[in-house]
Amino acid sequence: MKNKFLLLIAIAFMFFGMNSCQKVADLTPSVSRKGINSFTASFVNDERPENAFASEVDSVNKIITVVFPYNYPKDSDTVLTISDLTKIRVVANLDDNVTISPAILYMDFTKDNYITVTDQAKNKKIYRVVAEIRKSSECAITNFELTSLGLSGIINENSKTIFITSIDPIGSALAKVSVSHGAVMQPDPTKVALNYNDDVEITVTAQNGTTSSVYTVKRTIPPKRDFGMRSGSAKILWVKKLNTDLGISVLDKTTGIAVTKDYVVINTRGQNSIYLDNKTCAIAGTVNLGACVGDLINFYNTCDDNDNILLCNLASSNTPFKIWKIKGVTGTPEAFIEWNCGVAMGYKFSIKGSIDGDAIITAPYNNGDMKFARWQVKNGILQSQTPDIITTAATTAGWWRRCDIVYTDPTNLNSDYFVAGYALPRKFAWMDGTTHTAKAYGPVISSSWILCATDYVVFNKSHYAVHNTVNSFTYDMDDRIYLYDVSTLSGLNANVWNAPKGIYGGKENGGQNKDGGGDVALKVSDDGYFMYLYFMFTNGCVVCVRFDCFDI
Repeated sequence: MKNKFLLLIAIAFMFFGMNSCQKVADLTPSVSRKGINSFTASFVNDERPENAFASEVDSVNKIITVVFPYNYPKDSDTVLTISDLTKIRVVANLDDNVTISPAILYMDFTKDNYITVTDQAKNKKIYRVVAEIRKSSECAITNFELTSLGLSGIINENSKTIFITSIDPIGSALAKVSVSHGAVMQPDPTKVALNYNDDVEITVTAQNGTTSSVYTVKRTIPPKRDFGMRSGSAKILWVKKLNTDLGISVLDKTTGIAVTKDYVVINTRGQNSIYLDNKTCAIAGTVNLGACVGDLINFYNTCDDNDNILLCNLASSNTPFKIWKIKGVTGTPEAFIEWNCGVAMGYKFSIKGSIDGDAIITAPYNNGDMKFARWQVKNGILQSQTPDIITTAATTAGWWRRCDIVYTDPTNLNSDYFVAGYALPRKFAWMDGTTHTAKAYGPVISSSWILCATDYVVFNKSHYAVHNTVNSFTYDMDDRIYLYDVSTLSGLNANVWNAPKGIYGGKENGGQNKDGGGDVALKVSDDGYFMYLYFMFTNGCVVCVRFDCFDI
């Protein structure tokens, strides 16, 4: 046994000895890469997102050229000069095990700068780092409108084609055009009225004077997609501030919008409503409300599908709920509904359909119950002054004042409907019209924000619902709009468009929205090619967004 043990030890020593004689593996790559992959520069103490400038690395001639824009900030008229580049923050991206000397942090580009790059094999290359101020090569048309005609171009950047959709002849008109900064157009449609009945070619030459693109403006009607809107087609057509642009100086009184075929009617309590041209957003006139003007009388308005503006009061346990109808912006109020409700009502009501045909009108209770009143119109006849009272399980507690309910089918009392209300579970609700229980919910909304408006339409064979969320505080940011494709129940899982927070609300514009008010409306163009989303925040802005269903 002893001999066997000594033999094993001898074999082990022999094995380790053989391995100790092997050559250590060479970990240096057989082929070195560039060593330096990129080189970026930025101005010190500048938080702009555009403050990052790339470089061109010439490995053959050993030159790194950092490219700065001719104008900085990009869309300003401020011209950069080499004297502006005395202290520039620089960062190099290197391959593994590659080093630079001397260590870099800042460079003065009014002087020569040299760096030594040592690669993995210890080979050294000396690079000269220089700055070049270069004029922009961008030559794009980013927006095209014939504002006098209320027409906007649909830009297909891939084909450099701008579609002006109009069944009727357009003729000659001046255009409102946005192009890349520093670029010029020939001919310039903002200065020369061009005839858009025929194709028009516009050459856009970049700031550098050499790069160019040719756009063709076509009067046409492109084919439709099979279903729904074109992804990415959302375009904000106009934004108007209630106070500075429209002269509505009183706070917390503007409650609703009524969108007709041609106008957007803005209701402000205690005043005659003003209306805007819905294409150009110009103030077009005032609706004469006559005796229906008062702080609690013209409390809210909306519109049906046939240009009938509906106006309601704020009712209480002691006053009846009333709705007046007005035929278009030049009509006069006529009594339509009066009901001794015995509860608080009138912060919101909605209509689906037309009172000249079939319609369902809904008005939520505002007393903490989970109830709403429902009226039916058939063949232009209101079926009863006394509504059906529906108890809904949309929420687990009564909504606080602000709530809006809209049906999906004006001919069917058992059709589904949508509920936007401020109550637990704080979600936009899709309700079963027969059981009045929720079929689907949208994402959770913070308890800080108020859901108070909704609308629904069918556009290009797809179904869309929208709701708002409102900030009534002096702090934080919200005031958002959420649009959903509700062709299937899963559509409420994620919105297809939303208005960015903190831009259009009261806090950011006229002042704190103490009333927590706002409104939304969806309209489809007569030709079926466009869906328009209108929204308003009390003390904030009224906005028009357009979507299309072009197959381009």
